[in-house]
Amino acid sequence: MKRKFPALLFILHLLLLADVGAAALLMDDFDNKLKMLCIIPAFIIISLCMICFIAYSRNSMRHISKMNSHLESSAAEFMNSLPAPVAVIDENKKFVWYNQIFSEKISLGQDVYGLDFDKFVNIDMDAVSSGESAICSINGSVYHVMSEKFDKNRISFLMLYFHDETEFAALKKHTDDIHPNVVVITIDSYDDIMQNAKESEKAQTSVETERLIEKFMSDTNGFIKKTSSNTFYAVIENRYLEQLINSKFKILDEARNIKISGKYPLTFSIGVGCGADSLAESERISRQCLDMALGRGGDQAVIKTENGYRFFGGVSKGVEKRSHAKTRVISNALQDLIKNSGKVFLMGHRFGDLDSVGASCGLAGAVRLIGKKAFIAVDRSKNLASHLIDIVESQTDDELFITPQEAELSIEDNDLLIIVDTHNKDFLESRSLYEKAHSVVVIDHHRKTVSFIDNAVIFHHEPYASSASEMVTEMIQYFRFDENSFPSCYADALLAGITLDTKNFVMRTGVRTFEAAAYLKKLGADTVAVKQLFSGSIESYKRRSHIVSSAKIYSRCAVAAADFTSEDIRLIAPQAADELLCITDVDASFVIYMTDNIVNISARSLGTMNVQIIMEQLGGGGHQTMAAAQIENSTIQEAAKSLVKAISDCKAEDMGTY
Repeated sequence: MKRKFPALLFILHLLLLADVGAAALLMDDFDNKLKMLCIIPAFIIISLCMICFIAYSRNSMRHISKMNSHLESSAAEFMNSLPAPVAVIDENKKFVWYNQIFSEKISLGQDVYGLDFDKFVNIDMDAVSSGESAICSINGSVYHVMSEKFDKNRISFLMLYFHDETEFAALKKHTDDIHPNVVVITIDSYDDIMQNAKESEKAQTSVETERLIEKFMSDTNGFIKKTSSNTFYAVIENRYLEQLINSKFKILDEARNIKISGKYPLTFSIGVGCGADSLAESERISRQCLDMALGRGGDQAVIKTENGYRFFGGVSKGVEKRSHAKTRVISNALQDLIKNSGKVFLMGHRFGDLDSVGASCGLAGAVRLIGKKAFIAVDRSKNLASHLIDIVESQTDDELFITPQEAELSIEDNDLLIIVDTHNKDFLESRSLYEKAHSVVVIDHHRKTVSFIDNAVIFHHEPYASSASEMVTEMIQYFRFDENSFPSCYADALLAGITLDTKNFVMRTGVRTFEAAAYLKKLGADTVAVKQLFSGSIESYKRRSHIVSSAKIYSRCAVAAADFTSEDIRLIAPQAADELLCITDVDASFVIYMTDNIVNISARSLGTMNVQIIMEQLGGGGHQTMAAAQIENSTIQEAAKSLVKAISDCKAEDMGTY
């Protein structure tokens, strides 16, 4: 206050004298001598005030400079004594300053002036430099690092503050470790495999199964309850779940050692509700994962992650269900749905084959016989069963096949869309037609993928079936129409679809497959006409033989690449893959070919190797013995390297996980 008062006094005197002098000048009553007597003292006093003010300002600047120096010294002492590590680095990420606790906890007493920051702290510098915070672990402690930029003498510096969050990280880890997860375990096809077993065998199987599951839970502190003859519910903490994942759910392998009647191995399907905020949500997720496991043929564990699903197991073939009860119920429900709908549209997958088109034809014929209009949406320019389409068209009077664009324009709210031979939204013949349909039915036999159609009114999915044509054949047996009026061309189409997917009744053929074929024969199917659908030209045969001759054997897998393109490449490539399976010591075959700047891979196996797992690693999918993949923005050579790596990875993990 003492320093401020003289300055204020001088200013007041200055203003006062200035007013007096101005007043004197303006007054006419004063003579010139008197005016001068007023002006001269005022001028002298103003000058003295100016000199005093300048002198005072210089003293103030000196005082402020001293205060700034004192504050800088105090700030440095304060930063150095902070209880948290602080460091300053320059534009070259070299240390220019750090406080005492940084030396104690991070550099461990070492003098780091001028040394690289990266050598002592492993952190995302791009994020830190942009003002974002980051987490790093140093010398057993966890730090939350924040930054602040400042410039001095045209040089930019970055000040880093390290907040110790070791206790919080430990508490969070403990909380995550003890977080409970619901696990649902079910025995695959339990009723079917137990149907003809003796009571003693059932009791023995039940004891062995429960003993195995108790052993499975003994290494955890969770609990498990049996809710039905083939279903168990368990609650397991995260830390023990990680152990199960690391062991790749070895309970799946141990379950196969339990055999009913000495010949039917037991298999489990497991759904894990991981990452849920509550037990109710965990139970819902575990049911979703279990449905995914069952939809892929069973004998596997499924965990839902942030990026999709993670699968373990899946090395066994799907067990054929002998009961037709489910098919009968779904067939009756489908008939009711058709009768309550307007028109019925059918479609399969892109680049439709004999199974896709055959199943559509057979179901369309049955729909028309119960009095409803039916149309099949196909793109003839991208279809591998054009010969079958021509034959069916020549033997039917009404228009049956329409383009997807025509179907999109004519479909209405009350119409029904039936999708056959695929359940993946990305593989549909027309995605737009699916999106416009209000009622959707799915009939498919492929193992379930992540991008499945989730809004179907009826989702008839049986991965153990040989083909979609087999499933349709079983369903139309329960349709209420006169079998004698069923056109034989539709029966030929269905039999052709079964023949294609079973490789002439060799692969994935069960009792129900032959029952379906016998029913089609009863409807008038001609095996000779079906055989002719598989015939090709001599040029196609030469091209197929060229692909087979270029194959190389790698780890019991035949890999061939087509170095040419042709109109029938999509047809001859799978045929070449089938022929490669006839080579001795070949468990699986892969044919790589190019279409429209997209690399395609057709995969086949005899069941020893699960080609579906390999194709899923490359973005594809399919069945255990028949799968495919498409790779964009790649070459045949790059795709071949990726394929070999996928085969090696699956071999290294015994096809158990991916």
